[in-house]
Amino acid sequence: MTATKRIALSSVGLAFALTGCAALPGGGSIPDASAPITQDEAQIGAEAHPQLLAEFGGAMTGSQAQYVEQVGKNIAVQSGLGNARESFTISLLNSSVNNAFAIPGGYVYTTRQLVSLMNNEAELAGVLGHEVGHVAARHSQRRQKTASQNQILGVLGAIASSVLLGDTGIGQQLGQLSLQGAQLFTLSYSRRQETEADNLGITYLGRAGYDPRAMGTVLASLAAQNALDARLQGRDSARLPEWASTHPDPASRVQAVLQQTQGMTGVVNRDSFLTRIDGLIYGDDPKQGVIEGRQFIHPDLRLSFTAPQGFYMINGTREVSISGQSGKAVFSLAPYNGNLNAYVQSVFSALSQQQQITPSNIQTRTVNGLPAAFGTARVNNGQSQVDVTVFAYEFANDRAYHFLAITPAGQASTFNQMYSSVRRISTQEAAQVVPRVLDVITVRSGDTVSSLSRRMAYSTAQEERFRVLNGLGANDQLQAGQKVKIVIRGS
Repeated sequence: MTATKRIALSSVGLAFALTGCAALPGGGSIPDASAPITQDEAQIGAEAHPQLLAEFGGAMTGSQAQYVEQVGKNIAVQSGLGNARESFTISLLNSSVNNAFAIPGGYVYTTRQLVSLMNNEAELAGVLGHEVGHVAARHSQRRQKTASQNQILGVLGAIASSVLLGDTGIGQQLGQLSLQGAQLFTLSYSRRQETEADNLGITYLGRAGYDPRAMGTVLASLAAQNALDARLQGRDSARLPEWASTHPDPASRVQAVLQQTQGMTGVVNRDSFLTRIDGLIYGDDPKQGVIEGRQFIHPDLRLSFTAPQGFYMINGTREVSISGQSGKAVFSLAPYNGNLNAYVQSVFSALSQQQQITPSNIQTRTVNGLPAAFGTARVNNGQSQVDVTVFAYEFANDRAYHFLAITPAGQASTFNQMYSSVRRISTQEAAQVVPRVLDVITVRSGDTVSSLSRRMAYSTAQEERFRVLNGLGANDQLQAGQKVKIVIRGS
């Protein structure tokens, strides 16, 4: 979560005729090579690009970003689009979630976290090739023409919608307003379009000389990471909820891709890839705040709070989401004029699109020396009711933060302990928050999965994290001379 203000993404019209496509044996299609990115498509992407960068932590710079850009442009050339190298913009995002996506105009994005999960250059090319495939096949245009003539960006996340409150009533309203940009880019594609993009990515890999099987191995790593995250967060299912995934569950696509690429070969460039990503930030960037167990701590904003037992948090660029079986919340900020009561009321007012949402009263108190105000409203949600709570804190005359929480009716006290945990942190505490980074090392004689796992900068699930990070199965062992990744504390 950064201190930047909420950005409203503009709606952009889509009115394109689909270009002719040539069928592929794998079920995908490649647009006619004579159909480059159009001026209208380029304009749409150019207008959305700076807003997406802001939503997703910004574009990284330096040698690692340049490397990702180079691989992305090299794979984009394989799409057959005219002027592909010049027409595509490839961005490495400073985001701690595993995600990659593309928008019209040749704008392709991948997060540093997803790159950290990869184990060779062919996997990086496969992910970027999949996204290039979406652009080449004009999937955004097809999807939005079916669903909405006016938007390419859809909703940038929600704490409610299908997750908490169903798909009707207040759930949709809160889903539109409670954004979790860095995690929740939800321009969804159909299964057929995802399969087509997989097939296109496989074709591009083969044309570029990469091992096409890399498309399957990176999906397998992503599925393994999803399963591990689910277990660590106490979720019942390894599948990411719809609001937290750009693409369908990767586990459901692994076997199809592996079967399709069986027997294919090519280069993977493992060691050179690992050398190029050495030192990449892993997990939360302290500039956006970090999650340590149940604690969120932001050294730049000088604040901290603790989630309730049994809840897990996801740190986004603008908000922190807190999720559990008995409720969900986001921690964020809004414009503040020095009046906390008015601030709380303004958050409620922003939710009142289809029905008036007004707290019964707004109370004030002091929390760990911070002026605070809060209110709760009982809201009809279809055939049931929920309690919506706004709890706000003043950190300066012109700066305030708040929780927006939703619980089943009568259970608004679920988050009371969290509300009471908000506090300022000292300069000394802030200085102790350092990032985790990737450290690429060479396995020596006598090193084992167990011994290297103990060097991971985590207090739990060290071996599981190490295996998933390096694409190792439960029975895979290490060989002397092999390069592997560990996660250590940076400086």
